[in-house]
Amino acid sequence: MRTVTVVGASLAGLYAARALRAQGYDGRLVIVGEEPHRPYDRPPLSKGFLTGATGEPDLALADAEEETALDAEWLLGVRARGLDARGRTLLLGDGRSVATDGLVVATGARARPLPGAEGLAGVHLLRTLDDARALRDALGGPARRVVVIGAGFIGAETASSCATLGHDVTVVETARLPLLPQLGPEMGEFCAGLHARRGVRLLTGVRVAALRGRAAVASPRITAVELADGRVLPADVVLTGIGAVPNDGWLAGSPLAVADGVVCDDGCATALPQVVAVGDVARVGGVRSEHWTGATEQPAVAVRNLLAGRTVAHVRRAPYFWSDQYGVRLQFAGRRHDGDTARVVEGSPDEASFLCHYEHAGVTTAVLAVDRPRAFQRARRDLGRAGATPTGQQRGRSARPGSSALSTSRPATSL
Repeated sequence: MRTVTVVGASLAGLYAARALRAQGYDGRLVIVGEEPHRPYDRPPLSKGFLTGATGEPDLALADAEEETALDAEWLLGVRARGLDARGRTLLLGDGRSVATDGLVVATGARARPLPGAEGLAGVHLLRTLDDARALRDALGGPARRVVVIGAGFIGAETASSCATLGHDVTVVETARLPLLPQLGPEMGEFCAGLHARRGVRLLTGVRVAALRGRAAVASPRITAVELADGRVLPADVVLTGIGAVPNDGWLAGSPLAVADGVVCDDGCATALPQVVAVGDVARVGGVRSEHWTGATEQPAVAVRNLLAGRTVAHVRRAPYFWSDQYGVRLQFAGRRHDGDTARVVEGSPDEASFLCHYEHAGVTTAVLAVDRPRAFQRARRDLGRAGATPTGQQRGRSARPGSSALSTSRPATSL
């Protein structure tokens, strides 16, 4: 291959570029990014960046020396608008095109907007650096009445940051408990308690009916959030954290299969020759992961398969994520399913320091730790030794204990 193009100057995109060079690719490398910024770290945006503990220079994922070593062409501030697979050409939003032999799709995801919030000042999303800048500016100065819509990770972390800054915070969640799909009811109760301990109001089992605003010079400004049960929450600032949508729309009309993300096998290879996908936009083996570790672990496997011209490696690590909320760190590994039993094996939720095993038929399927990093690392290793499965395999099927994270599989065609 003479040219490989990485679409997405993101965490996953940067790791793919690193993997290409590390695995011996010495041809032309093009990195396309819709944002004008060089790759930066997103997790601090809802935490240290909002509170001022983390500055913009601290977000950079690569320094000038590494960027020089990558020897890549950076096309920033331009979006991909299409893929001409027959002509092996990436089409860009500014009219340019890039002829390429191999393609890494790493376009990530965007924050899901709340219907009715368009054009209403004071309503924020939090996904990009520019989003975080705008929200940080809105939170400066005197105490504000902040309403966070959604008690997922972004919502909970932002609520925590707002409370740290001294704002009056209310979190609204449609489910009966926060983080219910990820952690289950028992640990959802614990997370609800984290909000309560810091004086953050958590309203669950209720949806937002409307956003109210008043006329302003530039555009209407948020004044309140109306709930479906008739309650009205006064608001100066609203943060919408109701999930993310994969950035796969630019692939409409291409031969790539797209179904809430780019469809890939367990090695991040698509059905289109010499095209792989990684990170938040990739549905790897039937699963789309929106976590930092997926974006850092998938690229090495994807690039190996891209360069080999067939699937010779699989993504095998069990999912892992962490979240910092109200001064405690939550760490999770594995795959929890509805019906799994949550059992605290060390510490106590009352002390906000414990290790929890999720179990099914006597087998540990996942582990959660709160401020127990050493215990978590042990439990995570044990979980891996029990048999990490390729991403799309069903429960009960596992690799041989101690087997390599990379394994041989079916061949794939080339672009």
